[in-house]
Amino acid sequence: MTARILVLAGSARSGSLNKQLARAAADALQAAGAAANFIDLADYPLPLYDGDLEAREGLPANARKLKDLFVAHQGLFIASPENNASVSALLKNTLDWISRQDGKESGLVPYQGKVAAIAGASTGALGGLRGLTHLRAILQTLGVLVLSEQFALGRAHEAFNDDGSLKDARPQATLAALAQRLVEVSARLNA
Repeated sequence: MTARILVLAGSARSGSLNKQLARAAADALQAAGAAANFIDLADYPLPLYDGDLEAREGLPANARKLKDLFVAHQGLFIASPENNASVSALLKNTLDWISRQDGKESGLVPYQGKVAAIAGASTGALGGLRGLTHLRAILQTLGVLVLSEQFALGRAHEAFNDDGSLKDARPQATLAALAQRLVEVSARLNA
């Protein structure tokens, strides 16, 4: 059975380095034998989470679409920007909306049985490493098995070729190994 992996970046910006990393990860996942599905959160705009809004209007349509996408995939690959040593507001808001109860269905259903690989890219030397600690904690709280391996791409503004591939063999090999591990663990958990 082919592992189905949902790939996303916690940025809506068109030139996002984390979107570039997520697309490179989708290619690496496909090379590792997965059915990788890259989505752009810019295509799923959500209001800032507000309990009064939720009580008044229910779950936004895009939150339901994202819930369905999470449920349909066995694994997640998330490339997260680092904002003030944490995850982006967009990514946190998205994960929060997806985790909301929908009717009688627990908000944890989209996260149950999922395994995730996390990565970050930034112009700094640490590659968004500090934010990955927070992303790991959020996902684990939601019940996601987060791989111990992760990938932080420093100086990412210099790391990509025009076709979106990574210029240097070392980070490419690290990304490929992380993709392979995610495919293997996803397949084992869902065998």
